[in-house]
Amino acid sequence: MKTTRRKILMAGAAAPIALAQQNAGRVAANDRIQVALIGAGGQGMADVRQSIANGSKLVAVADVYDGRLARSKELWGADLFTTRDYREVLARRDIDAVIIATPDHWHQRISVDALGAGKHVYCEKPMVQRLSDGQDVIDAAKKSGKIFQVGSQRVSSIVYQKAQELFQRGAIGELNLVEAWWDRNDAIGAWQYSIPPDASPGTIDWDRFLGRAPKVPFEPVRLFRWRNYRDYGTGVAGDLFVHLFSGMHFITGAIGPARVYATGGLRFWKDGRDVPDVMLGLYDYAKSDRHPAFNLSLRVNFVDGAGESSGFRFIGSEGIMTVNGGVTVYKQPRQSEPGYTIGTFAQATQQEFLKQYREKYPPKRPNADSMQPRGEEHYEPPAGYNDHSDHHRVFLEAIRANRPVVEDATFGFRAAGPALLSNLSYFEQRLCEWDPQTMKLKG
Repeated sequence: MKTTRRKILMAGAAAPIALAQQNAGRVAANDRIQVALIGAGGQGMADVRQSIANGSKLVAVADVYDGRLARSKELWGADLFTTRDYREVLARRDIDAVIIATPDHWHQRISVDALGAGKHVYCEKPMVQRLSDGQDVIDAAKKSGKIFQVGSQRVSSIVYQKAQELFQRGAIGELNLVEAWWDRNDAIGAWQYSIPPDASPGTIDWDRFLGRAPKVPFEPVRLFRWRNYRDYGTGVAGDLFVHLFSGMHFITGAIGPARVYATGGLRFWKDGRDVPDVMLGLYDYAKSDRHPAFNLSLRVNFVDGAGESSGFRFIGSEGIMTVNGGVTVYKQPRQSEPGYTIGTFAQATQQEFLKQYREKYPPKRPNADSMQPRGEEHYEPPAGYNDHSDHHRVFLEAIRANRPVVEDATFGFRAAGPALLSNLSYFEQRLCEWDPQTMKLKG
């Protein structure tokens, strides 16, 4: 029965989905948007809370673990429709949009099915697990005409909007380097999630969880700590690098690197995981009409010993902009003269050098126009600001107004692609070349 069910699950669009597609219609502006959650883990439940807070109504939940279905009813009402099979959710005519918060290896398949069923989609990052998945989702989103938004909330953050505004007006001059990091040193941050004591083949649809992944015997740690395994997740690159790519692309207008190299290792969390807990990435971005050529360095470290922190440093010719909880611009005007080092020259040579130097850089009389800004500008969001809430608000408003979102499938893949290339570079120990326009691996 398990083999048969798996074959059915992985087959093409099912009849119930086709029926839902025929009956799908546009949400009226004055109707409450009805959503379903597919994948009721910690992130999925957090997504639902923010969606409901912005005016949606949860009507259905799908998950492979019965305990999460029971918990969903406890949280959101006994009349909530629950199922292990996400296709039953897509077949419902009363559902306008779905939130996909499953393990990464299911993102592409469920996104394509949901769009084909006429549902709007909010898909957690990374948008896809494999490079070969990306174009399928982009094509499905375009064909459906529905709103598709990836769940990396920095793209909707007022903090990142302020950073984008400052960058575009030239607050730091010409960009040449971006540094970004995300450090953690606690077990939960390193994906050591709790395993319920009732986890068993009776309470978990193991075959459905595996999906396209290799068939292995029941082992609940692989479900509840799925980020630790390449079969289901995308490691630190897909979990955290992709956030950094999304935020940086939004601020700068960049669409992706031309070259990728990553290294790192499994240093501390030797708990059976097969992905690194330290990863460093280097990326070359070519010149475009939105930005000069620049380099990006990324770091994720799960054993830093100093709590959790993440942020950016945008280093330009005339200043540095940092982005974390707020935005700070440190003014560092470009020197008008290069200076000189002539102390080791003979005196006559020094005099000749100074003569030529002053011809090229004549002394200027100070005036008001010659005064350049220095110091620091700092911008903080209001107390209690929540960009996760804003991201769901943007999604729901886009559905009502039938207008595009920034973090659509193309944007999502242009962030996921370099993250997945980081894994490819790390595991194959090689430099990867990428075409950010076509979103394809070279060579």
